Amino acid sequence: MADELMRRPDETELQYHRRLVYGKLVDKTLSDYDYAELAPYVYGKEYSTDVARRLLYGSRYTLDLMDEQAVASVTDDDVRSEIDTKLVALQKERAKLQTEKLEYSRWLREDARDELFMEQVLAAVREHIGEQTVIEDIPLVHNDREGVLCIADCHFGKVYKIYGVFNEVLNEYSPEIFYDRMERLYNEALEVVGREGLSVLRVFNLGDSVDGFLRHSQLWTLRYGVVDSAILFGNYMGRWLRRLSEHVNVIYAQTDGNHDELRLLDGRKGQHLNESSGKIILNCIALINADNPNFTLLENLTGFIYDTVAGYEVLGIHGEVKDMARAIQEYQNVYHIDLSYVIGGHMHNANYKNCGVRRGAIGVGSIVGADDFSVKIRRMADATASTLIFEAGKGKVAEYTHVLN
Repeated sequence: MADELMRRPDETELQYHRRLVYGKLVDKTLSDYDYAELAPYVYGKEYSTDVARRLLYGSRYTLDLMDEQAVASVTDDDVRSEIDTKLVALQKERAKLQTEKLEYSRWLREDARDELFMEQVLAAVREHIGEQTVIEDIPLVHNDREGVLCIADCHFGKVYKIYGVFNEVLNEYSPEIFYDRMERLYNEALEVVGREGLSVLRVFNLGDSVDGFLRHSQLWTLRYGVVDSAILFGNYMGRWLRRLSEHVNVIYAQTDGNHDELRLLDGRKGQHLNESSGKIILNCIALINADNPNFTLLENLTGFIYDTVAGYEVLGIHGEVKDMARAIQEYQNVYHIDLSYVIGGHMHNANYKNCGVRRGAIGVGSIVGADDFSVKIRRMADATASTLIFEAGKGKVAEYTHVLN
């Protein structure tokens, strides 16, 4: 028995039957076999040559008819369905490719947009800087004590009044009031510098410099748009720091708060951390003090403020943490540093918590003071800033609270 006459493992009975019939009558692969020899394999019985020949021709006719009927049974709908399926698959592949291209293009647009935005902002800043006074270099004088002037929560651009039960004004705020408070702070800070004999004063801005635009309700209290607020604030602070540096060397650093985010109304908190009005403010300050020998800009890629003050490691944050004291240990674990002090704003009130030997959590008050949110949570506090005095070998030894309202 030849192997080619046997049914293959991958053949159905119909396929096996077709192969034998077509092998004898169509493609002639089995033409060497007599009809009688094929009969037992094709039909399972032995037949004479004549009978087997007629049966094989009959089978061929039937198989040909089956093929024709199978083609005929394919309707236009079947053809369209198969074409549609292939089109869908093709469209999916095209969509994948387009999505990749769109994502890449979006990234390029966002990157270019950020660069263009900052270029336009910086051009506007340069246009309004004007002539700057020439500042003389102030020599550094060694002192075991170092000072850090901390400001937080300026919320520039916000305008409101808070009334008491007798219709008296408990606190009010506007850009003009901000300017007035910063003028008072300038004079008090210089008093501290003179009293402590400082030749260097660090200025830490702990965030929420502008009020931002996080909620629809802010439409009632914002005088300027977010970008305008950032430019105005940055220009003012740049000149304020330059003026301060005429009397003392200034090291300036800042971190951004939640209100500094350029958050769209339908955006979520933390969705665009790199989109911050702090970038505008920092560039304004840097440009105004570019030729200032008594000014140093301190930046950290973490977005926080990190500096060594009188030998102690200090971290400045906005203060959006549940427990400032606990945050010291958490930040130490994250950044692998021996942290002595953490300084934060956000809560709009000044406080201090000792966290061990020469270690503590320092909360700084706000420039804005009590606002509508303070009333809502029933916590009021003065508008304040703080100058912290650190001494080598002793840590934080004094704090000057500047009451500004």
